[in-house]
Amino acid sequence: MASVKSSVAAAAMVMVVLVSYVAAVPGIATFYTPPYIPSSCFGNEDRGVLIAAAGDSIWDNRGACGRSYTVSCTGGTNDVPNPCRGGSVTVTIVDYCPGCASRGVTMDLSQEAFAMIANPDAGRIQIDYN
Repeated sequence: MASVKSSVAAAAMVMVVLVSYVAAVPGIATFYTPPYIPSSCFGNEDRGVLIAAAGDSIWDNRGACGRSYTVSCTGGTNDVPNPCRGGSVTVTIVDYCPGCASRGVTMDLSQEAFAMIANPDAGRIQIDYN
């Protein structure tokens, strides 16, 4: 019975990893600088610095407010060498980025969140998010 339970647990863990991998969506990120308040979603409530503004593709008519996304840098969009730092960052959507759609940007990360995954000199990066 114990081996059946451990097999089921192992299979469940594999499924979680696969779903996380499959669910990653490609996009483009830029960054913005403080002050971060007021925001479209939370007014004058300070939500920290691991935050982002949503572009039209994820804004969902304010439905994105409060959603968390795990974001990783997958490459550059310009000539800055080695734009990605590796790893990922989890951000919460607190604002709307009205200019993102016209620039093909999925989300505008806070400067602090962007710097965790990429060289700020890159300014604009390719991302995967889920």
